[in-house]
Amino acid sequence: MTKLNSEFEVACPCCGAALVVDGNLRRTVRHSEPPRDGVRPELSEAQRILAEEAERREAIFQQSVEAEKTRGDALSKRFEEALRQAREEPVSKPQRDFDLD
Repeated sequence: MTKLNSEFEVACPCCGAALVVDGNLRRTVRHSEPPRDGVRPELSEAQRILAEEAERREAIFQQSVEAEKTRGDALSKRFEEALRQAREEPVSKPQRDFDLD
């Protein structure tokens, strides 16, 4: 197919597909799937593949759960540090501009 002047080709960062984007329309007008290395999964292996993907998703989920658990601790530590710092600073009367005159 011929490309217009407003079209440009971009490679998809996640799957490697070639995308043709029209700059005027700001839309993808065409795409082609990335070339495969000739290996297609067999139907008999579908259950194993699905189980591996489920394990991968579960591992990613567990990582995010652990990150959220420690996030609260980190925020409370920062709050305690700021509170301690505020207590250590001397209490002084704020200086106002018209007090200087």
